Amino acid sequence: MRTSVLLLVTAGFLPSPVVGQSADGAAGAEHPPSVWPGPVTPLSPPTSTPAVDTLSVEVAQGVVAGTCQRCHNPRRLSGGMSLETFEVDGAADNAVIAERMVRKLRAGMMPPTGVRRPTPDSLATLAAVLESRLDAAWEADPNPGRRTFQRLNRAEYARSIHDLLDLDVDAGAYLPLDTKSANFDNIADVQLLSPTLMDGYLRAASGISRLAIGDPEVTPSEATFKVSRWTSQAGHVEGTPYGSRGGVAVDHNFPADGEYAFRVSFHHETTGALFGNGKGALHTTDEPERIEISIDGERVALLDIDRWMHVSDPGGVDLRTESVFIEAGPHRVAAAFIRTFEGPLQDLMSPHDWSIASTSITDAYGFTTLPHLRDLAVTGPFEPAGMSSTPSRQRVFSCRPAAPEEESPCAEAILSRLGMQAYRRPLTEDNLSALMALYRAGAETGGFEEGIRLALEGVLASPHFVFRFEERPAADADGVYALGDYDLASRLSFFLWATGPDAELLEVAGEGRLSDPGILEAQVWRMLADPRAEALATRFAGQWLRLQDLEGMHPDVRLYPDFDQQLKDAMQRETELLFHTLVQEDRSLFELLTADYTFVNERLARHYGIPGVTGTDFRRVEIPEPERRGVLGHGSVLTLTSHASRTSPVLRGKWVMEVLMGTPPPPPPPDVSDLEATPEAEEGRLLTVRERMEMHRASPACRSCHRVIDPIGLALEHFDGTGARRIKDNGMPIDAEGELYDGTPIRTAADLRAALLARPVPLVRAFTENLLAYALGRRVEHYDMPTVRSIGRRAQEQDHRMSAFIMGVINSPAFRMKGAEAVVDDMQAQSGN
Repeated sequence: MRTSVLLLVTAGFLPSPVVGQSADGAAGAEHPPSVWPGPVTPLSPPTSTPAVDTLSVEVAQGVVAGTCQRCHNPRRLSGGMSLETFEVDGAADNAVIAERMVRKLRAGMMPPTGVRRPTPDSLATLAAVLESRLDAAWEADPNPGRRTFQRLNRAEYARSIHDLLDLDVDAGAYLPLDTKSANFDNIADVQLLSPTLMDGYLRAASGISRLAIGDPEVTPSEATFKVSRWTSQAGHVEGTPYGSRGGVAVDHNFPADGEYAFRVSFHHETTGALFGNGKGALHTTDEPERIEISIDGERVALLDIDRWMHVSDPGGVDLRTESVFIEAGPHRVAAAFIRTFEGPLQDLMSPHDWSIASTSITDAYGFTTLPHLRDLAVTGPFEPAGMSSTPSRQRVFSCRPAAPEEESPCAEAILSRLGMQAYRRPLTEDNLSALMALYRAGAETGGFEEGIRLALEGVLASPHFVFRFEERPAADADGVYALGDYDLASRLSFFLWATGPDAELLEVAGEGRLSDPGILEAQVWRMLADPRAEALATRFAGQWLRLQDLEGMHPDVRLYPDFDQQLKDAMQRETELLFHTLVQEDRSLFELLTADYTFVNERLARHYGIPGVTGTDFRRVEIPEPERRGVLGHGSVLTLTSHASRTSPVLRGKWVMEVLMGTPPPPPPPDVSDLEATPEAEEGRLLTVRERMEMHRASPACRSCHRVIDPIGLALEHFDGTGARRIKDNGMPIDAEGELYDGTPIRTAADLRAALLARPVPLVRAFTENLLAYALGRRVEHYDMPTVRSIGRRAQEQDHRMSAFIMGVINSPAFRMKGAEAVVDDMQAQSGN
């Protein structure tokens, strides 16, 4: 390994220490059909800001002097700022503060509740004047912003490997967790380098190159796949054979032809006995539970489970198979229990969907208990016997030398093709020369295939693959410049696909045609119709809506014994499919809140009380009740904004303000206790969440923020901590009546939705900001807000369709152009940052 690293460094494939230190649907289908018809309107310059007259400026300045300065002055410094010397007409001279004012005004949050407010027209005039001055200044001196370079994060790395080598890998096995900023894990300036990270990329390059080419001399190793105890195993698990229950199905890459053995381990009680062997067990000594091991759906082993096995036994609660011959390459490995029963269960109250809610009740009467798989391990190969053809080998070896003199030309052709796709541009002579040097070093000791493998390791360890550099033309080194076609192709593909450009996009870029507006737009439509565009749902929307927080949510099993991993996964998939549908069918952004349809499988439909849905496939269903429509009725959002034992109107209100409106509330004072410090009961009666919150915000330190946040969250109180409908909280009828900070009465999720849609500007701008940040790989700064507003105005002209936002971002100067360092430094100096 050290020799390989040395070769890579001397060949120029690893960053030097200096670089490293200075770097900053249809029913029954999951995927709705693509209906992108093509461009609706041609690309055109950003929409200009509407002009304002002198009288409007005077009205706006009067609002600042007569209202804003009462709190924002040097004595009170509310919000940490003073507007005593602020001039509306010169807003661009203090752009940071002016943008803060615009954000609060458009959301209707200033002046705050309880303060005498000017007329709505006066406040709207102030916001319009500020926007006009800020946008005009930007148009006079555009600043598209700047970032140095990005590196591939885990998701992008795994997707790029799949596209390059037709090989699915777990990037988390090699790379540390990604740092998040501004909601996303692809923000360049927090992607710092470290020895640990660089070692991870090197280990990945070595390991993945061996998986792709194969290693006939590989030594045995064990790969373990864990099964969460939150995963219910009472029903069929997708990917396992029909007629089975529980277990796990995984895709595993076998490194070589050879003999492999399998180990399965089971969950046990706290006493060490096998879970599922008590009074409620459905198996006996004469009729034991059995677990089947299958490869690509074909049984290779069937094991009887000893109901009396114990962790103190020599083999513990594990079972092992004899070795089985398996060919190299990716195979679906499944371990599942043979289903031996149908019909009523023994549960006294109701069947528990989560089948291992508690190991302490395993021998209690009235609970049906079943053995649970804890993990599956694959060990081998023993006595490797060569390499069969695999998808990755077919992808790599596009030619085969028939004679020794054909080896170098064939290697050059392979490495040129792989290198261009990996580097996202054609190889230079130096690039190809360095790769061929690695090939020759490997071929001398291991032959043609080993030479290709070592060169492939060099490709995967190269900064040209790991990092996304963008070339700056020397003639415009000190100013704003347009991205080259290859760099534009990379930005486009990582934005829409979360992976590198495909062959067609690289070909168009190589011909110098991608910067042509018409060609660029045609490529965008093509890419959005590709299945890889689902990354906008799973990557962008998943992070923007914070769906990843679901992973850490584990509701109290005593209150929610039916909440299991399958339900949690279905909740997340529902939200992803809704967003994907909006993109694929080019629907309005607001349908994210108003959609009268959703996507459910049987597990989620049962949780929502939707009849007539069976099976694990997701299908589109209509939603009759208004409260359930849109993401505010999705179990994913409602669960991730709850606590383990109760709902949290504060978290739900905060989520709406931060994610949907882009107006996060201030953090709580450090000396304020949380809601858990309030009594849970009074005079022998359990208090509702609302009653406890009213006690909590009796403190003056809490009242100012909670009167803004709480009514938003209380409007969602008709959903419990897992998103299920309810009419009572602790035995008392739900009281969700409240008043939004602008005085709008709300008492249901439908009322909240209507109140939010009555102020569409914050919703549009919050979405656009997040989409722009994700596309650029950097945080949105104050100088980007004119671009955000321009995209929003264009989207309004096109009924807020998703295509308008996507094309608006791609067509923006921030996406198509880049500012040299001097430009950004000058802007930061002017703003005082």
